[in-house]
Amino acid sequence: MALGKYSRVDNNNNNNNNRKSSSSYCSTVTIVIFVGLCLVGIWMLTSSSVVPVQTGNGSAEEKKNQVEDQVTPVTSDNNDSSNTSDFEDNRGDLPDDATKGDANVSLAENDGKGDLNTQENQDNSEETKMDESKKDDEQSASEGGEKSGDNSGGQGDSLENSDDKKSEENNEKSDLDDGDKKQDESSSENNGDQADNQIEEKVDQNDNKELEKGSDEPKDDGQLKNQSSNEVFPSGAQSELLNETVTQTGSFSTQATESKIEKETQLSSKKYSWKLCNSTAGPDYIPCLDNLEAIRHLPSTKHYEHRERHCPEEPPTCLVPLPEGYKRPIEWPKSREKIWYYNVPHTKLAQIKGHQNWVKVTGEYLTFPGGGTQFKHGALHYIDFIEESVPDVAWGKRSRVVLDVGCGVASFGGFLFDRSVVAMSFAPKDEHEAQVQFALERGIPAVSAVMGTKRLPYPGRVFDIVHCARCRVPWHIEGGKLLLELNRVLRPGGFFLWSATPIYQDKTEDVEIWEAMVELTKSMCWELVNKTSKDAVNGVAVAAFRKPTSNDCYEQRSKQEPPVCLESDDPNAAWNVPLQTCMHKVPVDASERGSQWPDRWPERLEKAPYWLSSQVGVYGKAAPEDFAADNEHWKRVVTKSYLNGMGISWSSVRNVMDMNAVYGGFAAALKDLSLWVMNVVPIDSPDTLPIIYERGLFGMYHDWCESFSTYPRSYDLLHADHLFSKLNKRCNLVAIVVEVDRILRPEGKLIVRDNVETINELENMLKSMQWEVRMTYSKDKEGLLCVQKSMWRPKEVETIKYAIA
Repeated sequence: MALGKYSRVDNNNNNNNNRKSSSSYCSTVTIVIFVGLCLVGIWMLTSSSVVPVQTGNGSAEEKKNQVEDQVTPVTSDNNDSSNTSDFEDNRGDLPDDATKGDANVSLAENDGKGDLNTQENQDNSEETKMDESKKDDEQSASEGGEKSGDNSGGQGDSLENSDDKKSEENNEKSDLDDGDKKQDESSSENNGDQADNQIEEKVDQNDNKELEKGSDEPKDDGQLKNQSSNEVFPSGAQSELLNETVTQTGSFSTQATESKIEKETQLSSKKYSWKLCNSTAGPDYIPCLDNLEAIRHLPSTKHYEHRERHCPEEPPTCLVPLPEGYKRPIEWPKSREKIWYYNVPHTKLAQIKGHQNWVKVTGEYLTFPGGGTQFKHGALHYIDFIEESVPDVAWGKRSRVVLDVGCGVASFGGFLFDRSVVAMSFAPKDEHEAQVQFALERGIPAVSAVMGTKRLPYPGRVFDIVHCARCRVPWHIEGGKLLLELNRVLRPGGFFLWSATPIYQDKTEDVEIWEAMVELTKSMCWELVNKTSKDAVNGVAVAAFRKPTSNDCYEQRSKQEPPVCLESDDPNAAWNVPLQTCMHKVPVDASERGSQWPDRWPERLEKAPYWLSSQVGVYGKAAPEDFAADNEHWKRVVTKSYLNGMGISWSSVRNVMDMNAVYGGFAAALKDLSLWVMNVVPIDSPDTLPIIYERGLFGMYHDWCESFSTYPRSYDLLHADHLFSKLNKRCNLVAIVVEVDRILRPEGKLIVRDNVETINELENMLKSMQWEVRMTYSKDKEGLLCVQKSMWRPKEVETIKYAIA
């Protein structure tokens, strides 16, 4: 346009030169200089910073600010859609319509210095992207003005093309519906890991159109725009310039970004004020087990009521302190043999049980040379001795899931991993100081619990084996009430393995207990399969009892003691349900759970349980289809997102919890890694925990409005899929986040999948606790957050009066 104008001026002057030859030289020089200055001016205008373009809804700068208020976008490397595949958006993850349209997703490297620099780079990259788009805008407008002779013509074309683009997007939407998932899957291979696998990405869900107006001009006028752009920058050069511009400006922050971050920081600090918990338990505080005020008011402790859960009415919102000298835990499998002393600085158990090779203090370590009272010279020999005595045990094949009662430091469960067996170990928080904490620090699954007055938090008929090695539980008293609780959770045909002193010692008390146990187990129709002689190595014997697989024995008993439970008594009801002195009948219907033994491991992991055929699944399909879809979904998510896309060093991850496990698909997808997963089924969610056990996995029921029965700093990674938004309706979200902080180790990871509102609230809360945001992703009102806990602790102290001795 400008060149054409001054070309005509030049022609007119040439005509004047024909008439007035005496002034031709001066006029020509003047015009050439003027034309040159104009060209330089035009070039400077077209390459300067963004000038807001007026649209029907306001300036581009205003729109940009609106977008930034909601989410900080990250620019991509010329192909936004390729990045979405790292985060699976299939059923059970994001809604079906979440895969529609352009997500404008991209990855940005996180240099490990926290969220600040990454957000600055995001804002600068966005400005650069809008800047380059603005240049195309002006070139298109210039060419339109040259043809029409009026600048308004170019603007009118732009508005028309915006409408055309909306129409085109609607026409293309159905194609995107069908093709988006395939594009996601095919492009995930091209993304790779970032420099340190530390990714932070944010996507605008509600303002994609706003971003498209600022970064991608309407496609309908693409020919006109491309013609104008190519005249200035050939495609190759333009691409290089865009990349170079992003790289250069990405190292600088903007005033808008700096101010925005500071305002958010001030807001977070005002909204959340954290304090350090002051309790008698100190760094080992467990709110529901250290409610000393409630324990002092118990009418009786005869049945271990003081070791049961007594949760405060209002859960604590302070943070538990770290032990002085705390270090990153030793990694598995070395941790099975030794742990850092200062991580669990307790020596009482070493003094009491040192001669039994439970635990010893060795310099800066606590070591575990043998592991238990009944296997002083090694748990593996004891484990193999059991299988030799009772071949039907078949560790890792027929027997996969074990309940270890009174586990001590859980060496039995720790060495069962070598036989492809997982053990749910539990022991009370009692005078055996920190025994469960030792187990967890070693990388062995365990919880703090006691056989007292209430049912254990597990479904009925789920454990293949129940084990008690001198667990100090009086099975024979009060009509065998505690042994009947084991009968409830033991699978028909499963074994109760007992290696206590009454089996092999001749003391009067031991003989009386053995005789009482023989009589009780016979009345329960348990078969004594074998009572061994003393093992030559460990000097102990084992008694193996088997639960019946039919009701014939129950019906033929001359005396109905203990009685059979009423039909209305649900054996799966386990949350705060009092114990009863009765036995549940064995299922005999072929379609009922418990009537058949599960497939052998590992086949049982992938196969839908036989008893699901007549049920409807959690997601609305027939249960077997639901199960299979969930299984495949988590395989994709774990493989394409979690293992490679979050910067997690999985070799350092051992203790994992799925806080909302559903079918256990997340745990199943991690089966090839050297870790274990505690699958938690919340009490207000569909009761799918029996399915998890049928697969050869384990877990427990829990109410997340209360604290979990574990020590602080127990887990390396927590996973929560659409849990917090549900809990936010009935629980104190701050207290839940405090509980997450309590049970997660410093430098441990939290992965949350939930709606965007919940993700944003959690992110702000965790940032105020100095957690590092490793990655955020959001699309169509669904979000994903990965954060890492820091070593930070507040200095201000809050005394918990009910937890003071």
